[in-house]
Amino acid sequence: MASAVHISLNVSDFPRSTDFYRRFFGEPKKLKTDYAKFVASDPEIHLALQPGQVLGSGALSHLGIRVDSAEIMQEWKRVLNGRGLPTEEEKREACCYALQQKFWVTDPDGNRWEVYTVLEDIEQKADPLTVCCDPAAGSPAPCCAP
Repeated sequence: MASAVHISLNVSDFPRSTDFYRRFFGEPKKLKTDYAKFVASDPEIHLALQPGQVLGSGALSHLGIRVDSAEIMQEWKRVLNGRGLPTEEEKREACCYALQQKFWVTDPDGNRWEVYTVLEDIEQKADPLTVCCDPAAGSPAPCCAP
C-alpha cells in the first residue's frame, strides 16, 4: 500500500461539510450518520469528517493541494466551479520562498484550502506588505511572517 496523507476534521455542521467535501473530492468512500471518509487518488489523501466542537481557529493555518502546472490548477478550478464550489482570488504571488499561482476554497467551518502550483523557487520569503498564504487574514500567515 502506498503512503498517503490522512487528515481528520471535527465539523460543526456535518451535512453541510459532507456536501462541501463531496464537491471538492467526489463521493465519500465511507459514509455513516456521524462519519464521512473521502479517499482521493490524485492527490493521494484520506480525509475523515466527524461531528464535533470547532473551537476558534486553532493552530491550523491552511491546507493545500500542490499540482504540477498552471493548466492543472485551472482544471481543478473549472471542475470545482462546475460542482458549485465558489473559488476565491486566483493570483500569482510570492509566498513561502516560491512564486506560486493559486486559488482558494473555504469549507463551512472556515478551513481554507489552496490549490496551487510552484512556478519557481525564490530567495525572498515574500513582500511583508502583501498577505501571503492566507488571503482572508489581515496579516501574513506564519509561513511568511517576518
